Amino acid sequence: MTHDPFTLSVIQAGLTSAADEMFAVLQKTAMSPIIYEVLDVGTGVTDGEGNLVSSGAGIPTFVGVLDKAVQAIVALHGDSVAEGDVFVTNDPNYGGVTHLNDVVIAKPVFFEGRRVAWTASIAHWGDIGGKVPGSMATDVSEIFAEGLRLPAVRLFEKGEALQSVFDIIRTNSRLPDFVSGDLWAQLAASRSAEKQILGLFGTYGAEAVNAAIADAFETGLARAQAGLASLPNGDYEIEEEQDDGVVWKARITVSDDAFTVDLRDNPNQYAAPYNTSRDGAIISCQMIFKAVCDPERFANAGSFRPLKVLTRENTIFHAGPTAPQGYYFETRIRLADLLWQCIAKALPDRLPAGSFSSIFGTVIAGQHPDTGRRYTMVEPQMGGWGATSTRDGISAMFSTSHGDTFNCPVEICEARYGLDVDHKSLAEAPETDDPHVGGRGVSVQYGLRGEAVVSVGYTRGRVPVWSQDGCQPGGLNSFVLTRADGSTERHQFASGLKLHAGDRILIETASGGNAHRISDERV
Repeated sequence: MTHDPFTLSVIQAGLTSAADEMFAVLQKTAMSPIIYEVLDVGTGVTDGEGNLVSSGAGIPTFVGVLDKAVQAIVALHGDSVAEGDVFVTNDPNYGGVTHLNDVVIAKPVFFEGRRVAWTASIAHWGDIGGKVPGSMATDVSEIFAEGLRLPAVRLFEKGEALQSVFDIIRTNSRLPDFVSGDLWAQLAASRSAEKQILGLFGTYGAEAVNAAIADAFETGLARAQAGLASLPNGDYEIEEEQDDGVVWKARITVSDDAFTVDLRDNPNQYAAPYNTSRDGAIISCQMIFKAVCDPERFANAGSFRPLKVLTRENTIFHAGPTAPQGYYFETRIRLADLLWQCIAKALPDRLPAGSFSSIFGTVIAGQHPDTGRRYTMVEPQMGGWGATSTRDGISAMFSTSHGDTFNCPVEICEARYGLDVDHKSLAEAPETDDPHVGGRGVSVQYGLRGEAVVSVGYTRGRVPVWSQDGCQPGGLNSFVLTRADGSTERHQFASGLKLHAGDRILIETASGGNAHRISDERV
């Protein structure tokens, strides 16, 4: 049957609306500020086999997790998936992709006895157990020390809650009320989207909805192919020293029908939490591919068909089953930045210079000095983005991996955590005569009113942000702990640092890279 384009468009809009409503429900009902203020979440709808159909707002790298998580659940549970089931996973070996704090809730949608779709969300939970409060230890050598692992197991079976799984989750968290509240918020989001999807199937029928999904995939593929055709064919290589002295390498091959990223010639995995799964590395590649081939439209499964990613097992970009991955986000964003720098050499007038390229995850955990209630503050930081050949860079933005997220308002931070925010302002940028300068980072200082512990991890602490060839480099990220007695400590990756009343933490993020003015020959 041929379906008119208007009907297909309405159905596709309805599927996007379902993912958007998931996002809104999760934001409105979550317990933790990292979710309802910072929006450290992602929501999406897939088809019955786990191919991404639509996504809500949120972190691009989180949206990239959802189809991979659902596909892992389908591979593990196959035909046993039943109507009324709900699954949970956070383990990168079982579709979790990222680290244990990021929890995926996935619910199959059945229509007339057939599995026709999935609704899925991912959100950062403030504490999932493990060695330190906030579950982000830096001094671990295996994933077992990082917290509770949920290997794509059922939360609900045929509509009945499996209370034992809920109990296990609560018992393993230092913040049981918060993780329970965030869990139920994700469940509510899935149910909301399920209702909308079933409405579309009931109104238009399965054949029309499936045709709309297929059409969306073909549109995504066509746009990707058109973007790929605009790139110059060739092999592009890069290697870059990291803060720890290790050199990372990448090779991008652009051909008429494929965009191939080769990451095989990279270091073996660390016995430390600075690895990422193969799926995580693929997401970084997907971000760069989407940015250069089809930046104007949302993504679906068709958008990435021309992309091929080559990795080698047991390396930092294809970690083995016991490798810790707590700070995967720094590895993944640095990979995206490496690929960005690689392809920017071929497209100097289309892509900006480097950004501060760090999540700069800062976790402070303690008891509120006024109420005694336990808290875990999880605060990603903003920084400077790179300049282009036509303008200066943008200041005080979240990383390119973080997307539609927001900083936690000072008032919320002080009220919920009992910290003093002494200042939050733009940081100073290096002086330069370059025509276009990178955006400025931020400077924020937290003052402690009671006992707490802090974990922190960031890159670009030694090797500065890259600029276009011939321009002065951008800035550096930094973390300085000033004790009440006036002594200072500098840290880059640390966890379990004890804090006391009167201590202060100063965070300053890097300015972006600088760029030349567009040349007369290229105008």
